[in-house]
Amino acid sequence: MIHPLAFDSIACSLGLNDFSASPAELTVHVGDSALMGCVFWNLEGKHLTKVDWMLSPGKHAEDEYVLYYYGNLSVPVGRFRNRVVLAGDLLQKDGSLLLQDVQEADQGTYTCEIRLESESKVLKSKVVLHVLPEEPKEVTVHVGDSALMRCIFHSTEKKRLTQVDWMFSSGEHTKEIVLHYDLKFQFPERYFPYQGRYQNRVNLVGDISHNDGSILLQRVKESDGGIYNCSIHLGNLLFRKTLVLHVTTEKSQTLIPEIPRPELLGGNQLVIIVGIVCATLLLFPVLILIVKRTHWNKSSLNSTAFVKSLENMEKAYPEKHVYSSITTQEVREEEEPSGKSEATYMTMHPVWPSLRSVPAGGIPKPEHAF
Repeated sequence: MIHPLAFDSIACSLGLNDFSASPAELTVHVGDSALMGCVFWNLEGKHLTKVDWMLSPGKHAEDEYVLYYYGNLSVPVGRFRNRVVLAGDLLQKDGSLLLQDVQEADQGTYTCEIRLESESKVLKSKVVLHVLPEEPKEVTVHVGDSALMRCIFHSTEKKRLTQVDWMFSSGEHTKEIVLHYDLKFQFPERYFPYQGRYQNRVNLVGDISHNDGSILLQRVKESDGGIYNCSIHLGNLLFRKTLVLHVTTEKSQTLIPEIPRPELLGGNQLVIIVGIVCATLLLFPVLILIVKRTHWNKSSLNSTAFVKSLENMEKAYPEKHVYSSITTQEVREEEEPSGKSEATYMTMHPVWPSLRSVPAGGIPKPEHAF
């Protein structure tokens, strides 16, 4: 497979001007560093005399110079001053650019133009830079958990990572070595955490082939809280990153919700509850008896009131005797011979009807029977 930038060398050897290869793409976060390659091959015996880097932000914005090199002098321009450096080896036809502390406004297409000595040909290389929001610079974990601390050197070039160092500083003590990786040593000696409190607790989990020097700190202790500095070496290039680790002793309620546990009853509470239940069972029949007696009293009161109402009615209507003359057969037979007859009188008292049979209009007056 031919490297995309090799086409620029082919164009140069064929005498083509202003030849552009397909652009590489690089994605970084705000605050990171980005190494954008501009390397050409098959240019033996030819020297680079001029290197220009320009940015095309897009969206109808004007192109702006980032850096130019001419006459052995490298000059950053405008807002890129103090943030860019020509990182390539010009003797090796390498005009790569290192952009540090990337900002959101740095997103766009970067174009590298190289001119050779005594030639009018221009070799071009393009890199599309994508900028994402800044990654958190502070990591918070609970005692006993694991802490992942990222450290990546973003580059379009396949330069091999040569060294990774992690250092710790609590602000009160001198720096401690957490981990050291060196490609110059043979495996496994090239990668080892130093002896001390980090032994057997820290691992290099990043992909070295992609310039990733991230580490995982396990079984975090409260004393691990502090500042961690990462250094990644790509040959003579150096990338640094600082992270702050906070260690808490209490887990967040949002991460691990606590399930409420039922409280056990004490001996006194249990005795009280049992006493209440027993008293309720004993008093229940008494309550039933009280309710029945209350109901009977109400019925008795109603009966007494009814009797009194009848007595009042009797007083309102005085007693009237009903007289009826009844002649019996026996008396008649005995009296026939003598020719005398006597009348037998019976006194009848009126009987008042019950309350249920009283008509709506009141109790009628009794009629006299003779």
